[in-house]
Amino acid sequence: MRAAVYEGIEKITIKDVPEPTLTDDNIILRVRACAICGTDVRTFHYGKSNVKPPQILGHEVAGEVVAVGRNVRGFNIGDRVVVCAIVPCGKCYYCSTGLQNLCENFTALGYEHPGGFAEYMAVPPEMLATQSVNKIPDGLSFEEAAIAEPFACAINGQEISRVSIGDKVVIIGSGPIGCMHIVLAKLHGASKVIVVELSSKRLELARKFNADVYINSLEENYVDLVLRHTGGRGADVVIIAASSARAQEESVKIAAPRARINFFGGLPKENPYITLDSNTVHYKELTLQGTSGSLPRHNKIAIELFSSGRVNAKDFITSVIPLENIVSGIKLIESGEVLKVVVKP
Repeated sequence: MRAAVYEGIEKITIKDVPEPTLTDDNIILRVRACAICGTDVRTFHYGKSNVKPPQILGHEVAGEVVAVGRNVRGFNIGDRVVVCAIVPCGKCYYCSTGLQNLCENFTALGYEHPGGFAEYMAVPPEMLATQSVNKIPDGLSFEEAAIAEPFACAINGQEISRVSIGDKVVIIGSGPIGCMHIVLAKLHGASKVIVVELSSKRLELARKFNADVYINSLEENYVDLVLRHTGGRGADVVIIAASSARAQEESVKIAAPRARINFFGGLPKENPYITLDSNTVHYKELTLQGTSGSLPRHNKIAIELFSSGRVNAKDFITSVIPLENIVSGIKLIESGEVLKVVVKP
């Protein structure tokens, strides 16, 4: 089969590799769509400790079942499915309590397991056992379904932050995830959604999602503007959907008393520390939270929102490219001129 093989830092080669092996307990997909994630971009440039070259990246995968192990139940050849990214063990404490994203032994597609930037991909048995594979409803394309994985992560973040009716929500970062947070905050009944972004290109892309206020933090004092747009009180929820230490540090300044602050975007592992005004957290009674990945049920919710028409997944897809153009797709994402790029192997 043809695959885009990550062979080391800034080296991805399109080549023929052996097709994945069917076992009694797994299924094989013909990959129909796999979206490029920001982590794929970072791995391409800097590597990742749990990605050992040569490896096939890609974890935002939708495809068609072409082979089914004899012990597998509930899936048939021809089924259209979307998969989660995390491969949970299904046995540890966190898996047993329904928090598979915190699995003590988790691995992931495109990391320890070959991912979706290939014509075929094996779905590990653990994913089948933990309901990490969902069928795609009729009328929803493979390209749209591939967006379910990142959208599920945004759902997890807003669930943790308890975004609800009447909340004033600030979203810092208007990349694909930031835009997904705009849509979800509006669905949850937020009375005002404010977007803060330092890239004018990304800010312009985000305008199609109809937030109430857009602020360019390079050109304007966003702390003052957020306070002005919230009547001086600050936001009920602040979601930092960017890898920005400064934004995390300054989030307490724009948070209302009893606000929830979500560090949705992680910081580089070599410099993960920030300095916070602890007294502000103390006196405002703020809640600081993080979000990592999603649960299988979030993936299912994403698919249901897409298929019902409540959320238009196509709005997040800027470009669809063939497998051979994957490096160009990575560069396109880095340009800041697109949201999601979907690869069709």
